[in-house]
Amino acid sequence: MQQTKYDVVIIGAGAAGLFCAARLGQAGKSVLVLDNGKKIGRKILMAGGGFCNFTNLDVTPQHYLSQNPHFVKSALARYTQWDFISLVSEHGIGYHEKELGQLFCDHSSQQIVDLLLKECQKGQVEIQLRQQVDTVERLENADGGKVRFRLQSNGNKLLCHHLVIATGGLSMPALGASAFGYKLAEQFGLNVVAPRASLVPFTWREQDKVYAQLAGVSLAVNVEAKSGKQFYNQMLFTHRGLSGPAMLQISNYWQPNQTLAIDLLPQQNISDYLHELRQTSPKMQLKTALGRILPKRLVELWLELKLFDDQAIAQLSKVRLQQLEQLIHHWQFDPNGTEGYRTAEVTMGGVDTAVISSKTMQAHDIPGLYFIGEVLDVTGWLGGYNFQWAWSSAYVCAEAIAA
Repeated sequence: MQQTKYDVVIIGAGAAGLFCAARLGQAGKSVLVLDNGKKIGRKILMAGGGFCNFTNLDVTPQHYLSQNPHFVKSALARYTQWDFISLVSEHGIGYHEKELGQLFCDHSSQQIVDLLLKECQKGQVEIQLRQQVDTVERLENADGGKVRFRLQSNGNKLLCHHLVIATGGLSMPALGASAFGYKLAEQFGLNVVAPRASLVPFTWREQDKVYAQLAGVSLAVNVEAKSGKQFYNQMLFTHRGLSGPAMLQISNYWQPNQTLAIDLLPQQNISDYLHELRQTSPKMQLKTALGRILPKRLVELWLELKLFDDQAIAQLSKVRLQQLEQLIHHWQFDPNGTEGYRTAEVTMGGVDTAVISSKTMQAHDIPGLYFIGEVLDVTGWLGGYNFQWAWSSAYVCAEAIAA
């Protein structure tokens, strides 16, 4: 059987894998990218509703979660959001800021995939799809130390000096996500921080399923986790539970069986609003007053559930007012759980950063083995941060290999 030799083999044709391959190819290395899917960049194509939120104008280490919060600092400093933005501009891709610094393509996510493909072509990178990597072995001093790894993929033997794992996490299994990267890390004796679904919607408990009839209703909220972390953004009622940017963000900080405190009217104080109306429109019904500042369907449901009585504002007692304040500004939501990997945008946890160099992404004790992107225990907030981590970690890995 023929054995083909490369300087670098990269497993995973997602954002991190393709960007790393392009950099290495252009640095003169022979590079092969293997992927189990039918096409490259599947998660990129889905991202940002098909417009790919490829980075953020404001990127700091504080936007990331990891057991070692310092791990991301070196890579983010060496390849910044501005570096990737200038590459996007170089390729003539129009983009816009949506909110909170989030940058999206004007036309389609396909533009980012095309950018990566062109960059790979410039570096004469070889990409093989529908590949099943069956075995990975480490070789001692093969070919005078020029070969460190032997892989078997679709029955073909491959040799390489550097092996880069860019297989991502477990989110969106329909797009080919798998535990390959974690299993490989464990095969080489590297610790893996238990993965879980992240940036993911929550599901209803039985007693709250009555709210499912509000599916499609959205409003700006402030949501707070038990840890004290809070986010202000849109929340969306769904048939299954609560979603929207605010809930996806807080899912990174939520632990099972914890309650989330939600302020459904963060920009206004309900007591002040009703006191004012008591002066100007004392005969106005409470339902009408609430329907002016909150989604009408939510107010009607609360009335049905007898969470408040419809009465003239002038008749509101102090106790009733306190109950309303509690309901609106301190709504307690006990999630049954999350929707899991099926709809999660990313996976929290992954290859333990304690065993990886933050400057090169190489495993400390295994020369030539690198992990980049989402497969590592690094999770960014919603808003382009996970893509920026893919670009930054891929860049420093490629720099180290090319050096």
